[in-house]
Amino acid sequence: MSVPPFLYRLYEKFLHRQLQSTSRPRHVGLIVDGNRRFALANGLATRKAGHMAGSDRLEDFLKWCLELNIEIVTLYGFSTENYKRSSEEVEELMTIILNKFRTLQADPLIASENVKIKVIGRRDGFSQEMQDEIVKVEAMTESHNNFQLNVAIGYGGRAEIVDAVKRIGRQIKSGNINVDEIDEDMLSNHLYTEGLPDPDLIIRTSGEERLSGFLLWQSAYSELYFTEVFWPAFRKIDFWRAIRVWQQRNRRFGK
Repeated sequence: MSVPPFLYRLYEKFLHRQLQSTSRPRHVGLIVDGNRRFALANGLATRKAGHMAGSDRLEDFLKWCLELNIEIVTLYGFSTENYKRSSEEVEELMTIILNKFRTLQADPLIASENVKIKVIGRRDGFSQEMQDEIVKVEAMTESHNNFQLNVAIGYGGRAEIVDAVKRIGRQIKSGNINVDEIDEDMLSNHLYTEGLPDPDLIIRTSGEERLSGFLLWQSAYSELYFTEVFWPAFRKIDFWRAIRVWQQRNRRFGK
């Protein structure tokens, strides 16, 4: 049975009052999953249509975060493992991501809300055209300081740790640091997310209950929230429910 729209609006207002009454996460990680299954379940003509629907959801999600004064979102857009998909699908995804970067450059929300965009992951597998657009969107938003959107593409948590170790190794080889100086803080400061707080909450859509290599180091004390909703169908109410669950958990950080 479908719920009348006015009831959803009432529930949204109720949730919003609840969320405003206590603390909210500073950094939210988001694993966007379920685009292909959404396309199949909704009778869309192509797999690409599902990915397009997922891409279109991003701006809505940014607005919801801004409403709650969340400062940072890290979105898992394309993993190193995704390269194992068919060449046709990889090309489709790369085209969608490329067009999204171009859309964000022209989006008035990015300027009006002072949104900084940073891409994390290995870029050497991208086309020159993609790399150029990444440089453009990062340069355009470099001075923005109200909200940060990290887009993880060509990203893998193990690859990130390996790259951090290599960076530290090169500094040891050049004599800039001593092996005995290496600690958790040093490793954290050589990750792609250098200088950012670890995510307080990680949300994964579509019913899968695993991180799939997302922010493996940074998620040590993150609260995890899994929802059955496919990413293109993810609503403000679904997001706010995740925030409410986070608020109800007792984060002890091992104490």
